[in-house]
Amino acid sequence: MLSIYLVRHGQNEDNVNGILNGHRDLPLTKIGIEQAKNLALHLEKTGIRFDKIYSSPLSRAYRTAEIIADHLGLDKPEKRDGLIERNFGDMTGRKISDIEKLYSPHIIKTNTVTYVTECPGSETFPDLIERAKKLISDVQKERAGGNVLLVCHGDIGKMIYAAFYGIDWKDALKNFHFGNSEIVLLSPGRDPKDAHIFKQEQFNH
Repeated sequence: MLSIYLVRHGQNEDNVNGILNGHRDLPLTKIGIEQAKNLALHLEKTGIRFDKIYSSPLSRAYRTAEIIADHLGLDKPEKRDGLIERNFGDMTGRKISDIEKLYSPHIIKTNTVTYVTECPGSETFPDLIERAKKLISDVQKERAGGNVLLVCHGDIGKMIYAAFYGIDWKDALKNFHFGNSEIVLLSPGRDPKDAHIFKQEQFNH
């Protein structure tokens, strides 16, 4: 049986400045590096071992993956395009504080995040679900059992969770906040409500 551990990258410069980053590629902040180290320490303490680490090619995710791999003495992470963040289209580089004003009524609001469902040039959440299904299928074909770690981003991470557990994408957006350097466990037979297994303090605007 294969268990997939899903991690969001540490805080990067766009996160702290309240900017929708998407495919923008700014580096981790000092806090983001510390968040990744905290996560690596947690994984070491729990004794979870990974047979493979896959990462989004964007630097904020790949650096997070490298910190984890280095701390746990694992092989260099393998980049996978399927883990890249949602293409935000015209949203890219916008202030998060402007989302509701710019894109209402095409939004879904949670306690922590306002998601845009429709925007010129952007991937939709159904698009992300299809990308997530292919990613999961590819990983499962390559790894029949053990543990793998996928290091990704907020929106695509939520859709990987939704695709794995067969949850409607709208519900997946509302189920939990996927913070920087936090972990979600995707495992057959596990209750999706208990998937979010590691949280840490967040510092974004």
